[in-house]
Amino acid sequence: MAVYTPLSAADLAALIGEYDVGELVSAKGIAEGVSNSNWIVETTAGRYILTMYEARVAAGDLPFFLGLLDHLAGKGSPVPRTIHDRDGAAFRMVRGKAVALIEFLPGVSVDRASPAQAHAVGEALAHIHVDAADFPGERPNAMALPQWRKLFDGCGEDGLRAIDPALPALVAGELDFLTANWPAHLPRSVIHADLFPDNVLLLGDTVTGLIDFYFACTDLTAYDLAVTHSAWCFDKDGSFRPEIGEALIAGYVSRRALSAAERHALPVLARGAALRFLATRAYDWLHTPADALVTRKDPLQFARRLSFYVTDGAKAFSARPA
Repeated sequence: MAVYTPLSAADLAALIGEYDVGELVSAKGIAEGVSNSNWIVETTAGRYILTMYEARVAAGDLPFFLGLLDHLAGKGSPVPRTIHDRDGAAFRMVRGKAVALIEFLPGVSVDRASPAQAHAVGEALAHIHVDAADFPGERPNAMALPQWRKLFDGCGEDGLRAIDPALPALVAGELDFLTANWPAHLPRSVIHADLFPDNVLLLGDTVTGLIDFYFACTDLTAYDLAVTHSAWCFDKDGSFRPEIGEALIAGYVSRRALSAAERHALPVLARGAALRFLATRAYDWLHTPADALVTRKDPLQFARRLSFYVTDGAKAFSARPA
């Protein structure tokens, strides 16, 4: 259960009392999220998500994250709005940690998307890119290419070799390739940067919620599509699902057109996306204590996806959906 700072019933009731959401009925810790404490909160007015930001999210970034949610929700994007307290604040401090109350959205996360669901996800991703165009906030990408190199340096060659003997050579070659070939002059926007299946809620083929915007930043717009492609288009055995890739991109371009330069760059951006998640997973694999509550994610899953993009990336993005 992802509750690292327990709050008593009295603490929770007092906190909820600072919001115009009725009286607290119940609060249950939930497992979603590996860095923050989360509760599903039931009040006499409805259901909400309460989050206490433990480590990964700095309080100084919350005006960007929570302001972005409010901006996108106001535009009609399928994202949860922030519930402001009676003083109008988007977050409060409890025991020296920031807490925020977020709208609860219905839906479930899927393990294996259908083409129709992938199309809906692509369309929803484009939706937030378009709707964020006039959002005034900016935030640098703290997980951009220079950070990948730092994470791999923190793993060391011996650590990478312990995960897989072929990993040091793969990582070194890709870092050099991406440093030399990263397409820095493409259109930029606010991006989600972490749109994995567990961050999307669906009811049937309809996206009801995009959640967990705590890696959101200002970066290459098409990179966000590449991240989503790398997260959605592979089976658990590592095989690529071309019908999902085609549907995802078709859904995206139904709402936001890709320039010729962006289309051309997608294979390289996808290699970067795969390397980015290989970096964080490898680092966590080597540095997470054995008795930690968090389940480590297999870095080789993204090593295999990276290898696919190296050999077949151009083919994977060759289809031109209408």
